[in-house]
Amino acid sequence: MVVTDPRYELPRDLEGYGEHSLNPQWPNNAKICLSFLLNYEEGGERTVLNGDAHSEPYLWEKGASSTFVTGARHISAESEYEYGSRVGAWRLLRLFKEMGWKFTSWAVAQAMEKNPSFAKACVRDGHEIAAHGLRWLDIGEMSVEEEREYIRDNALSLERTTGVFPKGYFYGRASPNIRGLYPEVMKEMGRKLLYSSESCFNDDVPYWMDLPWEKDLKDEEKEGLLVIPYNYDCNDGKFYMSPGFTGTTYLDYLKGTFDMLYREGCNGSPKLMNIPMHSRIMGKPGRSEDLRKFMLYVKEKGGDDVWVAKREEIAEHFKSKFPYMPRHLAPGHPISLGK
Repeated sequence: MVVTDPRYELPRDLEGYGEHSLNPQWPNNAKICLSFLLNYEEGGERTVLNGDAHSEPYLWEKGASSTFVTGARHISAESEYEYGSRVGAWRLLRLFKEMGWKFTSWAVAQAMEKNPSFAKACVRDGHEIAAHGLRWLDIGEMSVEEEREYIRDNALSLERTTGVFPKGYFYGRASPNIRGLYPEVMKEMGRKLLYSSESCFNDDVPYWMDLPWEKDLKDEEKEGLLVIPYNYDCNDGKFYMSPGFTGTTYLDYLKGTFDMLYREGCNGSPKLMNIPMHSRIMGKPGRSEDLRKFMLYVKEKGGDDVWVAKREEIAEHFKSKFPYMPRHLAPGHPISLGK
């Protein structure tokens, strides 16, 4: 049964910034910001080797036709995930080095523990390490105290493996409590949290949210929660879903998304475009080649009008331009919540 604690629930907002959105004032007057996200999960997925009841049925090459094995190893699924850690991750690292761009890694702690050379290479090359769970598991049925410990262990494990404490998070397979609970755990640990991207597929630019457990504090004592929106529509996971990406539809869709958002930026309303990736999916040669074609397309069409940034850079920029104001998405944009 999914555990929901009202102390950590955040309200829905169906209006957001409204008709004219917010100009996030990207650095150097950029017309669009691109955020590449590498979901690094290989080694943290379900397998009896990790003490799980069954193998991982989700997001590997057999897609919608994949199966799982109960009480035994599914060596095909294991091997598919291993491709991501052994080959795909390194291919993507080389590609980003070629382009001179940085990504944010949604890093599963156990996955990083099992491939420390890649973890350290990410940090060496200047990529961001952000929290994606201690394991790659659904945690909605954990008690609040179990989840609190899970969050703490996740962050500390990433710090031990990479030497970097994560400043942002996206679990994906999380509980309804995590958006409010995660910031509280970081505060208890005395650690800096820059942003959340948890379950926020509802906008094209960042925004602030009030934290329910800060409601009794004076306004000047509140810190709020900065949200950097994420998406699934450009996610390479759709290669394994139905309907999803096939053939050149991935490249065409990325170009179409970029073209629309870039045009909006040129018309005075810059946006954020997310490009989520997985080592075992985007790391396959044909898909990596399409990603490279998209990168070259962006360079040719957008040039200096494009800001490719890590999430922590986006957060620092937004905080400097639009500091937290209680009950506001950003200064000058009050939260309505339908009232």
